[in-house]
Amino acid sequence: MTADPFQCHCVLCHDYGDRDDADRMDLTIIGNVKRHGWHVVMVPEDDSGPGFAYTIGLAHTHSAPELAMFGLEIHAMHRMLNRMGEKAAAGAVLADGQRHPDVVGGRHVALRQVDLRWYRTFLRQAIGFYRRPPFPVLQVAWPAADDRFHWDEQAEESHRESQPQLWLPPSEHPAGMWTTEL
Repeated sequence: MTADPFQCHCVLCHDYGDRDDADRMDLTIIGNVKRHGWHVVMVPEDDSGPGFAYTIGLAHTHSAPELAMFGLEIHAMHRMLNRMGEKAAAGAVLADGQRHPDVVGGRHVALRQVDLRWYRTFLRQAIGFYRRPPFPVLQVAWPAADDRFHWDEQAEESHRESQPQLWLPPSEHPAGMWTTEL
């Protein structure tokens, strides 16, 4: 990401002569962004890997980064992303390196800036909404029961593999289920 302020190019802000394509976008997404300020996309677990969820609309409505979460039950992630979205809507500045308490079972989460090269792999509907990167995205990382995050060397292997490390360029990401599509 650059240090330049975010300029919204979403389907709600601009018509670049592609309004027909924009109008074919999932109307639920557009309706939720208009009504609530954001939408949460839930991608269920399947044979290719764990589920994940991410927001669309926080940057448009609140000039806040979009948020992405991985490796928990999708409805739980939906609730947690909404909790974080409510913080942004209330004026909290969400930024790389922050920790936020009471998001996951009374424990804190950590925010990490997502490398732009992951967007096409995990954030396709957000790209459709914003039309093109860059738009700001933070990964919401959750700790294991021992409060270790998945990047900690002492974290159990199952927890290290439960979430990707999207702040790393794909070429530097540890091989595993999150990199099989690359």
